[in-house]
Amino acid sequence: MTHPDVHWNFSFTIAAALAVYAGIYLWRWRAARREEGGRGAGALQLACFVVALAALTAALVSPIDGLGEDYLFSMHMLQHILIGDIAPVFLLLALSRVIMRPATRRLVSVERALGRFAHPLTGLFLWFGLIYLWHIPALYDAAIDSDLVHAVEHMSFFTAGVALWWPLIQPVPMRRRMKGMWPFAYIGAAKLGLAGLGLYLTWSSAVAYEHYETVPRIWGLTAVEDQNVGGAMMMLEQSIVLLIAFVLLFVQMLTQSEADEQRRERLERAAAA
Repeated sequence: MTHPDVHWNFSFTIAAALAVYAGIYLWRWRAARREEGGRGAGALQLACFVVALAALTAALVSPIDGLGEDYLFSMHMLQHILIGDIAPVFLLLALSRVIMRPATRRLVSVERALGRFAHPLTGLFLWFGLIYLWHIPALYDAAIDSDLVHAVEHMSFFTAGVALWWPLIQPVPMRRRMKGMWPFAYIGAAKLGLAGLGLYLTWSSAVAYEHYETVPRIWGLTAVEDQNVGGAMMMLEQSIVLLIAFVLLFVQMLTQSEADEQRRERLERAAAA
């Protein structure tokens, strides 16, 4: 059994990109806090930013990157979970309309230009399309063999995550909002829609990605077992995120219902007076 070469990836390009992201966010967070106080940029937004930055750092800088590229499919899957799901959701939660104020008008203009494509289903289709596309064995192996293709793959996963979560979180409100039970159906379809891929990887008895048949074996895992672990990680993460999303959406629905009821009562009292 091989002892893995565990190392951190201190690429200048990655470090610079993360530093620029952190610098721009903190600049806007401080400006928004001066303008609107805690309403515009509170501790919750800052905490979500820290989680998003930590997820990207873990995925791109920590040993997860090298382990996933040189040894284990499961570590590569963990990297994709961090880039494509965890980082995007916390990135969007870290934003607010005030923080994004310099770009708000541009985003509204883009939404209008997109017309019928500025719809929550567009985010869902992008999510499915990009995730499943890059899990085609030929493209998956190509990303391992080429730094450029690998970077495109990572950007695609991150884009897919942002596209999926934007209609639910909406740092800048969209004209087309999901109401009633539609948010539950939306995120349920997204997470359960990956069940086929996760189940296949979890219970497969043949290696899907040729690259992982040629790498040194570590931690006592065969190539098939490693692939099964990666699939199980995908299934577990998607299930946990779905459960948390359902709970938060349910609480939000109850809160909104109570607020609507109070508003209706105030209007009735005002009309009676």
